[in-house]
Amino acid sequence: MADAPSTIGQGRIIAHRGASRAAPENTLSAFREAARQGARWVELDVSLLGDGTAVIHHDATWDRCTNGSGALADAGAGDLAALDAGSWFGMAYAGEPVPTLKQTLDLLEGLGLFANLEMKPHGAADRRLASGVAAALTARPWAAERVLVSSFDQGELAALRSHLPDQPIALLSKTAEDWVDTARTLRAAALHVHIAALNGDLLEEAALHGINLSTYTVNDPALVRPYRDRGLGGVITDDPSLFLDDPAWAAWGAH
Repeated sequence: MADAPSTIGQGRIIAHRGASRAAPENTLSAFREAARQGARWVELDVSLLGDGTAVIHHDATWDRCTNGSGALADAGAGDLAALDAGSWFGMAYAGEPVPTLKQTLDLLEGLGLFANLEMKPHGAADRRLASGVAAALTARPWAAERVLVSSFDQGELAALRSHLPDQPIALLSKTAEDWVDTARTLRAAALHVHIAALNGDLLEEAALHGINLSTYTVNDPALVRPYRDRGLGGVITDDPSLFLDDPAWAAWGAH
């Protein structure tokens, strides 16, 4: 397996879809809010529109988090201007745009944030998503050390690896079953598991294989406190302030 780069070292508090408890998820406002709260890392989801435009959006449809409806696959860049990604969360965010990957990477660079970029292919097997993500990252030399690419889709990660042999990648798993061979094949530097799958044995196994282990989505620090000093690499949370307002967690997260 690949050695874990310094950018995915232990002690990360990662803002899930930005500071998504305080601002609408996967928006520029959510990423700015994460930075305001003191987070150094944000997690975000990248999906493709039908015309190949990469946007920051979790679902395969617009319905849950915008004023639009229908599949992303049926939309193009020209449709973005009509979408409001903030009003569903609160009128203070009315008119919040659906950001493109380019706009988001530009913002993160300006804020000095690290990113866990999760690829969401939504069942597509053409691997255009991995190709688009690779092109966007290649255009930004800083991304090689400040962006970790993750996905539940192993084929998408393999495609990304073929484009960017040295890009840090993370395998996402709900259950953490039979992950070692996959991580070895992908040369993954990290494994991200659901909080329900986290335990001491898994931490030891990850350490044995040189894998950085993070857990999602944790909104109660008590759930992960027993693992904080046992090799846990990161905590993905909707509310980074829950951790960063606690001096012990803040010090851990600053590593």
